[in-house]
Parts: sequence; structure tokens; C-alpha cells
Amino acid sequence: MSSDKTRQILVLYYSTHGHTAEMARQVARGVEQVKGATAKIRTVPKVGNGLDPVAAVPDSGPPYVRREDLSECDGLILGSPTRFGNMASALKHFIDGTASEWYSGVLEGKPAGVFTSTASLHGGQESTLLSMMLPLLHHGMLMVGIPYSEKSLSTTTGGGTPYGASHHSGWEGDRQLDEDEIALCQALGKRVASLSLKLDRGSD
Repeated sequence: MSSDKTRQILVLYYSTHGHTAEMARQVARGVEQVKGATAKIRTVPKVGNGLDPVAAVPDSGPPYVRREDLSECDGLILGSPTRFGNMASALKHFIDGTASEWYSGVLEGKPAGVFTSTASLHGGQESTLLSMMLPLLHHGMLMVGIPYSEKSLSTTTGGGTPYGASHHSGWEGDRQLDEDEIALCQALGKRVASLSLKLDRGSD
């Protein structure tokens, strides 16, 4: 018999202008659409430079992630804005500090997905998604993408890739998520949550 335990999917992101944060909320809504799964949204602090100290707690929004959140989750979905075709330093700083979790294998065998937001349409969405995948593969996680059976992947004129959800915010940052981008964020959340449940049943 399968476990009655609710599967907890950690949606972990960094956002500077709010677009990646909105994507995280849409990903979480996708997770919550799967019966037996729940989303936990967390963020990471920006990296201090000595002149701009890091706050102990966020001024608003979800709490900062704890290391325990990684061992407690049943799936992980990472989100970051693009920084020169790579994930933001704040998120990478947190991931770089997870050597003990890597050593103990707390993330091994768990499903994972990634999402990003860029100012320009061809500003490194896919390379940023790939950059987030690499440490997750080192952790032994099972990467989940978005298949073309999701119609929005073929109709989108903004963000959206088979590697994960994405958003094109525009140079002024005034472009909000459109219907296709929202659908793909939610699809990613649903896929990671659904796979977590299937993996749980397979282990019984």
C-alpha cells in the first residue's frame, strides 16, 4: 500500500524585481493542483558585499530557506533570474553551501525542475536553466522538464522551454506573465509533484 503522507515540494527561488517570485507562486499553484502534494515556497538572501548587509529575515514574502528544508522535501523546483546566461549569485551561493547534503545524499532520487526570468527574449533562458540543473544532477536528483504535449510550449510568444518554465519580462521589467507562461509554470509544478507521488508508490 502507498503512503498517505502528503508530498512536500520545495519551490526555492531568488528574485530582484518580482517576476521570478510570481513564477514561483504559479509553480506552487501547479503543485497544489495535484492531490496529495503541497508546496513550500522559500527564498534566499542576496549576497552581502560588506557595504550592504544581508537582512536576518526578508522584509516581505516567504521566509529564507533552511538547510533542513532540503532533507524534508520530496521534490525541489529552483527559480532564478538570468545573470549573463547563468543563475543569480545569491542562489548559487546557497547551493554551493550544500556539500553536506550532497555527501549524505538527502536529495538523491527526488524529482526536480527549474524556472527563470529574463529581460530579453533571447537573454540566456536556456543556459540559465541548464546551469541550475547541473548541481541538482550532482545531488542525484531526477530532472523534470516540460514536454511538447503541453500546448503552451508550442504557442508561446514569450517564455517557455522544454528545459523548464521561463518568462520574458522586457527591458523595462513591465511585462507580466502571459497565459502561456503561467500555464507552463503550473505545468512544471504539476509534473514534479506528480512524479514525486509516483516515485513514492513505487517504493512501497
